[in-house]
Amino acid sequence: MRVFNFSAGPAALPEEVLRQAADEMLDWHGSGMSVMEMSHRGPEFMQIHSEALLDLRELMEVPASHHILFLQGGGIGENAIVPLNLFGVKPRADFVITGSWSQKSQKEALKYGAAHIAATGRTAEGFTHSPPKSEWQLSDDPAYVHLCTNETIDGVETFEIPDLGDIPLVADASSHILSRPMDIAKYGVLYGGAQKNIGMAGVTVVIVREDLLDRAMSICPSAFEWKTVAANNSMFNTPPTYAIYISGLVFKWLKRQGGLAAMEARAIEKSKLLYDAIDASSFYINKVERRARSRMNVPFFLADETRNEDFLAGAKARGLLQLKGHKSVGGMRASIYNAVPLDAVKALVEYMSEFEAKHA
Repeated sequence: MRVFNFSAGPAALPEEVLRQAADEMLDWHGSGMSVMEMSHRGPEFMQIHSEALLDLRELMEVPASHHILFLQGGGIGENAIVPLNLFGVKPRADFVITGSWSQKSQKEALKYGAAHIAATGRTAEGFTHSPPKSEWQLSDDPAYVHLCTNETIDGVETFEIPDLGDIPLVADASSHILSRPMDIAKYGVLYGGAQKNIGMAGVTVVIVREDLLDRAMSICPSAFEWKTVAANNSMFNTPPTYAIYISGLVFKWLKRQGGLAAMEARAIEKSKLLYDAIDASSFYINKVERRARSRMNVPFFLADETRNEDFLAGAKARGLLQLKGHKSVGGMRASIYNAVPLDAVKALVEYMSEFEAKHA
C-alpha cells in the first residue's frame, strides 16, 4: 500500500514516474539494457540526457545566457563549489541568512575567503522571515550575494528577489525549484539538489550565467569547475546517469501537469489548506511570518510537546509518514512538494483536527 510521504528529502516522487521507471528497469525502449547499465556516452543515454536538459530549459524558461549543468554533491557540495568557482577574482561574498541552510553556506564559504553576513532573519523565535533588501548591509564589491530561497528546515521562503545590479545573485533553490516560475535572468547562479522536488538523490542542477564561468580559484577541482563541466556538456566525468534519467521523467511529468504555473497553483492550494488549519487552532503553532511561509516545507509545533510521540505514532498508523521535524529545531514538518497530492494534505489536516479534539 502506498502511503502519504511528507519527507523533506529524499522525498515523494510522482507515482507515474515510479511506474514508468519500473516498467523500463530491465529494458529501456527496446535497447535490452537498464539505464543503470548504459554507457554515458552511448546513443541511448545521450538521448535521455539531451531531452532532460531541453525539458528543464523549457520548464524553467532558462535564457540562452545561462548554462544548465548536471553535477554531483548536492546543495552541501555546492556550498564549497560556488566559492571555488567565483572567488578566483574576488575572494569575498555576502550572505543573507534566512535559516539553517544559508548558515551552512556561509560557514563553508569561510574556508575559501571572506563571508560577510549582510542580513539575518533570526529572531528570539528562531528564523521567522526573509529580510527585505532595504535591510541588507552589503560589503564593498563582493564576488556575489548568496540567498537560500527556501529554507527546508525552518520553513522560510523568499518570494521577492531584488535587483542587485552588477553583483551576481547566487541562490540555493533546492527545496522549491520547479514549484513556481522563477525569473532566471535575475540570478547569476541558481542550484538545487534533486532529492526534494526534482527527482532522486544523486544529481545536482546548477544554472550558471555564461560570464561567470571564468572566475574559478586555481584549487577548484576540475570535475566541479563550471567552465570545464559546461564545455563538456556535463560529461567531463561519468554523470549520475540513473538520477538524470529519473529527473528527466519528472520533467516530462511536470509538462503533462501543465508546467510550473500549474505547480504553483497546486502549491498555493495545498499550503493554504495546511496553514489555515494551523492558524485556526491554539493546539498547533507555526512561527514564520505569513509573508515568508514556505509553500513546500511547513514546520509546526504542538503547544503541548509532550504529545509529540503520540502525534507521530497516530499519524504513522494512518499512513502519514515522515512528519517529525528536523532534529535541530524539533516539532513537526510536512514537506508538500509537487509529487505530494492534495489528498495527502487533506488527510493530514483531518488527522490533526481529530488529534486535537482528543488531546486538547
